[in-house]
Amino acid sequence: MATVKKILFWVLVGLIIIQFIPVDKTNVAVKSSVNFVDVKKTPPKIRTLIKSACYDCHSNETIYPKYAYFAPISWSIKSHVNEGREHLNFSVWGTYNTDLKKSMLDKSIQTIQTKAMPLPGYMVYHKEANLSDAERALLVKYFEEMIKTNSY
Repeated sequence: MATVKKILFWVLVGLIIIQFIPVDKTNVAVKSSVNFVDVKKTPPKIRTLIKSACYDCHSNETIYPKYAYFAPISWSIKSHVNEGREHLNFSVWGTYNTDLKKSMLDKSIQTIQTKAMPLPGYMVYHKEANLSDAERALLVKYFEEMIKTNSY
């Protein structure tokens, strides 16, 4: 029993110590001249869907929830945000070349249709990101229209 108490004590000490390892949660300033929803003059309904379901991980407008300030959860969240921005960052949309934009729209359509995004773990704490089938269809239609008209 003494060994279990020692292990629990050191685990607790470790959890306390890791709270002092900072995770940078600052967002880069967003320029409306390259931000997707501004550049594309996205309709309000689509804008709301994209911002609520995508922007936390795929833009420089991440809103970190309270639980994102506790290690090791903060490390995981920051890693997901960094990875999301690497794949697609709506805040810098205007800086992408046309081939990359088309590819990103194609991949977005695919992930929306297969329900691979938003991630299930994200939707647990962000109910607004849990898109209905109709909302998913609306986003897919919007992105497909952009591809069809080469207006990306």
